[in-house]
Amino acid sequence: ITIENQSKDTVQLISRHWDVFDSLKELETIDGEGVIGNKPVIKPGKSHTYSSGCLLASPIGAMKGHYNMAHLGSSENIEVEVPTFKLAAPFAMN
Repeated sequence: ITIENQSKDTVQLISRHWDVFDSLKELETIDGEGVIGNKPVIKPGKSHTYSSGCLLASPIGAMKGHYNMAHLGSSENIEVEVPTFKLAAPFAMN
């Protein structure tokens, strides 16, 4: 996953929220601080890349969610939406 700061301000990733959809079980909600144990500061025009995963009971699913960012020049918090994206095991893709 790569998060790119396309604003003119420095921000810090504070927390995340994910809704994980699995075709064989109920919705799973994941909330937590930072990403992979980090709360990266991302300067304008820069990005932060990390690897992560989730366990699914089926070969097909989807995720959506948001990141909570802190604007370091003010006390403003920003919620950055991540639209739904598909999760599919390579053998399940057509």
